[in-house]
Amino acid sequence: MEILLIFFFFFVAFIFLILLLSIIRVVREYERLVVFRLGRCIGTKGPGIVLLVPLIDRAVLVDLREQFMEIPHQTSITKDNAPIGVDFLIYWKVVAPEASVIQVRDFRRASIGIATTTLRAVIGDIMLDDVLAQREHINQVLRVKLDEVTERWGVKVTSVEIREIEPPKEIQAAMNRQMSAERNRRAMVTEADGQREAAIKVAEGEKQAAILRAEGEKQASILRAEGEQAAQALRAEGYAMALRYIFEVARVLDPNTMTLQYMETLRRLGESPATKFIFPLEFTSLLGSLRQESSE
Repeated sequence: MEILLIFFFFFVAFIFLILLLSIIRVVREYERLVVFRLGRCIGTKGPGIVLLVPLIDRAVLVDLREQFMEIPHQTSITKDNAPIGVDFLIYWKVVAPEASVIQVRDFRRASIGIATTTLRAVIGDIMLDDVLAQREHINQVLRVKLDEVTERWGVKVTSVEIREIEPPKEIQAAMNRQMSAERNRRAMVTEADGQREAAIKVAEGEKQAAILRAEGEKQASILRAEGEQAAQALRAEGYAMALRYIFEVARVLDPNTMTLQYMETLRRLGESPATKFIFPLEFTSLLGSLRQESSE
């Protein structure tokens, strides 16, 4: 009997605890409770402590924080009939808790379906080159179109980010060839610019060197001319001094001295092995004067 009473006591306590937990709910700052009373929505409760009527009220918890969904890899056809694979992320947050519970049954699955169909519609209106080059534009178009659909569900799409675009293999090979050609072109342009700059520098250096050489040659020519002029002046001055000295000496010489000089010259000529001699005409007059002096 006592065991039955103890069991009954624990059973009542358990039921009371369940009822207490169903009556009192603690709602966090970023959460809201959408309360249904006998199937009718009576509003949103929270944050803080929320009291519910047991067995009558039913509450659905809604998270207001920004969340994201990963849309799996989707194959889409571009406007020029090129198949590409795209996967992207959707960032969203609940702005109307009641609508997010009442207007849609499973928001995540519904959003994935809307996102895939919207992606195919957007990609189908764009050429392949624009899909690869205008990723931000595609993100913006997807966000606007998704937001138009999810607005009635009380959900705001804050951002759409394309994570990867995978073109066909032949397109990838062509893009790789194009990038390689572009890199080669840039390298050739850079090399040509470098050679042009080097040629300009070399030409400028040669020009400066030629100018310096010309200036040096000019200065050297001037210095040589000045030196030659000074040398000629010194030679002329020396020659003039020598002439004056000879003139001074010649004035004091008598004819006998000149005759003796001629005789010395004749003696030297006689010592030479030559057999023919040529005498100037003045020599006979000198001999005559010498003869007269000796006779006297």
